[in-house]
Amino acid sequence: MKRERLDFLADNAHFTKRFAFYVGRRCRQAAIRDVAKELKLDWDTVKTLEKQYMRAQLMRAGTPGPEAIGIDEISVRKGHSYRIVVSDLVRKRPIWFGGTDRSEASMAAFYDWLGLKKSRKIRLAVMDMWKPFRNATKDKAPQAAILFDKFHIMRHLGEALDKVRKTEYARLSGRDRRFIKGQKYNLLSRHENLTLEGKRSLKILLAANRRLNTAYILKEAFGQLWDYEREAWARRFFDNWRASLKWQRLEPYERFADLIDRHWDGIAAYCKPENKVSLGFVEGLNNKIRVFQRRAYGLRDEEYLRLKVLTCMLPPL
Repeated sequence: MKRERLDFLADNAHFTKRFAFYVGRRCRQAAIRDVAKELKLDWDTVKTLEKQYMRAQLMRAGTPGPEAIGIDEISVRKGHSYRIVVSDLVRKRPIWFGGTDRSEASMAAFYDWLGLKKSRKIRLAVMDMWKPFRNATKDKAPQAAILFDKFHIMRHLGEALDKVRKTEYARLSGRDRRFIKGQKYNLLSRHENLTLEGKRSLKILLAANRRLNTAYILKEAFGQLWDYEREAWARRFFDNWRASLKWQRLEPYERFADLIDRHWDGIAAYCKPENKVSLGFVEGLNNKIRVFQRRAYGLRDEEYLRLKVLTCMLPPL
């Protein structure tokens, strides 16, 4: 007996595609469990319908041909298990999720998937200061300028400031510690993002601890590096910033300065007008990924996670 295929039916023949797409749209804002409860459906049914919806989204989006890419990794489970996420920074959407770790071979798998012709059209690759990503990009897309993500760089500087905070807390004792305790958030946040109470607490801390005051001022001043449009000016600023560390006894900052010096080419690339891309998109994407990772906590279907990542920035159907 021949069974006729009806185009309006979903992959699950009990439902229409129209209903499957409605379920998919609901799952963009809510967890599978909540949508299943709302629609009085089985959990597995909702998940299957959502996956069909996401595959349709990818089919409509078409094959990518990026000019500027952002490279990042996400942790998929405990034990340093990572997957690489590559985004199109011009169209502002993730285009690849894969690899088995953060190795050069895993990064090369993206370029193999994209193909030689399209890989050679990439003009800019934004990444953190992870050598395997850089090596794979130089090998597979040698014409691309490499730019180190300023958010990752500032995160390194924030970690250096936090080490100074911990050192000061350990050095002091008794009542002198009370100014430092509980101030990590206020120290690491941008000043304009703090509440009035946060600014007041920070002011008291910086007045009470000279070394933390110096470290905080240096951290805030370093952000000026991204405003320069000529590499020579940016280099002069960095050299002056580094020279100001002399006699300050801020070893974490000195190690940070060495890190910047070793990776200067990928930082100086930010000065060129053609490399001015929206780097905040990658941070926004990471926040989205963390949200639906929490929603799908305990779910071990990596294909589902891959589809969620690749469609989270696509328009709804």
